[in-house]
Amino acid sequence: MTRVAGVGSTALNGRRIVVTRAREQAGDLVRALEDRGAEAVLAPVIRILPLENLGPLRAALTGLSAYRWVVFTSQNAVQIVLDRLVAWGLTPRVFSSTSIAAIGTATADSLRQRGLIPALVPDEFVAEALAEALIQRSGGTLAGTRVLIPSAADAREVLAAGLRRHGATVENIPVYRTVPVEADFGALVSDIIRRRIDAVTFTSSSTVRSFSDLVGHETATSGRFVTATIGPITAGTARELGLRDIIEADPHTVPGLVDSLVRRFA
Repeated sequence: MTRVAGVGSTALNGRRIVVTRAREQAGDLVRALEDRGAEAVLAPVIRILPLENLGPLRAALTGLSAYRWVVFTSQNAVQIVLDRLVAWGLTPRVFSSTSIAAIGTATADSLRQRGLIPALVPDEFVAEALAEALIQRSGGTLAGTRVLIPSAADAREVLAAGLRRHGATVENIPVYRTVPVEADFGALVSDIIRRRIDAVTFTSSSTVRSFSDLVGHETATSGRFVTATIGPITAGTARELGLRDIIEADPHTVPGLVDSLVRRFA
């Protein structure tokens, strides 16, 4: 567990807030918390691992013209797909024959940074809203439409199921998985029990589950910290596992998550 000192004297001055997302992705949330004066406690509880067999993804990328839409539901999927694209001697130009949808602004920004402009980003950053936006964009029916979704191995089926109900042919290709880290969280448990942690942030259901496993159910459900979640699915997982004092980001983004903490501690 690494402590990152906060800077400045702003809305979250003096608050110690845990960041549980994967280490490689924690920077934007840490900086946003620091900008508000918080002390960010970096405690990644998951790792993102590309799947070993990405043959189905390679086949799909070499035949993208067969798909009307490619849907990205996370920054992880963007990174893995674009990294493999380069490794396989392909360029982002292969996406010129299809349209790209992104589940939220962070995912859309990741695409833009790699030279790809999404044609569709829903107003609400959840799978249900993305499915509805795709259906509306297609005039209420997806009959005859092929959709490619590079996803996590344990991704919810809501998006694919919703698209299929409206006639789409969906190819959901797992490209990565999330696994718990192997680390000693004794110091964090001690800080929570001693009420030295003001809030713990969660950006996915997998971070909630791994956190609960790593610190123990009793500590996770102690109610001695604010449970700050990025959206309704993550909040729902937190409730199912018994976490308490749950707040939800609005909008469902990292800035929205930080703003929800500012409102909570105002």
